[in-house]
Amino acid sequence: MSISSFMDHNFRHFNARETVDAAKAWKKFTAEGNVMLLAMAGAMSTAELGISLAKMIRAGQVHAISCTAANLEEDVFNLLAHDEYRVVPHYRDLGPDDEEALRLEGFNRVTDTCIPETVIRHMEHRLTDYWREAGEKGEAYYPYEYFYRLLSDKTLEQHYQVPKENSWVLAAKEKNLPIFSPGWEDSTLGNIFTARVMEGKVKSHNVIKSGTMQMEKLVNWYREHDPHRRVGFFQIGGGIAGDFAICAVPLMIQDLELDIRYWGYFAQISDSTTSFGSYSGAVPNEKITWNKLDKDGPKFMINSDAAIVAPLLFAYVLGE
Repeated sequence: MSISSFMDHNFRHFNARETVDAAKAWKKFTAEGNVMLLAMAGAMSTAELGISLAKMIRAGQVHAISCTAANLEEDVFNLLAHDEYRVVPHYRDLGPDDEEALRLEGFNRVTDTCIPETVIRHMEHRLTDYWREAGEKGEAYYPYEYFYRLLSDKTLEQHYQVPKENSWVLAAKEKNLPIFSPGWEDSTLGNIFTARVMEGKVKSHNVIKSGTMQMEKLVNWYREHDPHRRVGFFQIGGGIAGDFAICAVPLMIQDLELDIRYWGYFAQISDSTTSFGSYSGAVPNEKITWNKLDKDGPKFMINSDAAIVAPLLFAYVLGE
């Protein structure tokens, strides 16, 4: 039995039904020639979502990505150092002494997965050269453009520890997708970049294009598509990765006073609670009041674990 037929047969109610309905609507939406932006929060790259997300990108089902800077860098960390990671299934039992021992061994823990400090320093060395060169030339690039340059370096391939097919950033580079990473400074490499500027090793903060410049690029990307096709929005988690990107539409409607259409599809996987007042847990209809969605567009809210649900939903969209 295929994954899709299994889901059709078993996923009949509650969040399971919502997952299948969101997948069916996604397939219909892109089959009609529309495009999809995927927003990704959490630690999805460390959860190795790239295994399924890279397939979606290469199949032409994802056309732009907005993600936390941690997801941007951690996909490449995994590509370069997967075999050096440590998995701790008993992470709930760890005490302060255990955590300190991991730190002293050079590991940074994300739930049950520990990222080795060595891969961070490996990427720091290479990226610092790019940042320094850009500063000397008076140039500026988006964060993802430095990553695309890094992945274009053939000398890096000898360090790959997972199949190239499992890296969503590499897949996005192959398709030349724009990747928006609002709040890029809130990441390991963003912290390192700040330190290198403060030390004078990188000439200026301006070698990284700002968040508002990323917003302008996103608005222009949306406008390029809107006259000819609808733009959909699939969101994993909440926070800045989702709110930054979805706000492009009210910016155009309310602030630029443009005749632009609302997002044409919306679905979200979230484990947040609506009554807490969080954006992560807001039901899709709340976005109607903010000029993000219209009342008639397809809307789905899947309350579940994205590490479980997203690969299943992607497999359904891909017809697996």
